[in-house]
Amino acid sequence: MTKYFLATILLIQLSCSSYKQFQYITEEFEIPSQIYKSEFSQSWQAVLQIMRKYDLELQNQEAGVIKTRWIDNTLELNFADSFGGKDSVKAARFKVILNVVKGFRGTREVTKVTVFKRQMVEQDFLQGWKVVRSDGILEKTILYRISRILSIEGKLKKIEEQKAKELEDNF
Repeated sequence: MTKYFLATILLIQLSCSSYKQFQYITEEFEIPSQIYKSEFSQSWQAVLQIMRKYDLELQNQEAGVIKTRWIDNTLELNFADSFGGKDSVKAARFKVILNVVKGFRGTREVTKVTVFKRQMVEQDFLQGWKVVRSDGILEKTILYRISRILSIEGKLKKIEEQKAKELEDNF
């Protein structure tokens, strides 16, 4: 009986420690996304409004894909880590890819927006470019801004409907 108990405890401890070895894989492959309760066309316009400030390489509404060109962010990366223990980077750049997908929840149309940021860093001339994991701040910020635009549009639409109803009742 005690042999089985000890074997079970040993198995549990080994399985937990092996998860820590592969935990970075689950974190790395987790791509920020959000589902919005709005039609595809509304969500697409909100995404375009947010991505207006970036230099776009690809904008395809039929495929639901928006890609930016490579954007230099060396200064931002060096400034953000200026008080950290890491050395400054020689060059850094990133690219943002957004996917907007139409779906249905019951009979209601919903839209799923996925944001992927590919960050590359060059420490020195000999090492070349290396892909580094994004901190996720830009992705979450873009998703938040999209939700705010959709929320504001929804409230404005309700106000317009109320005004139309009031005019109809007063007529």
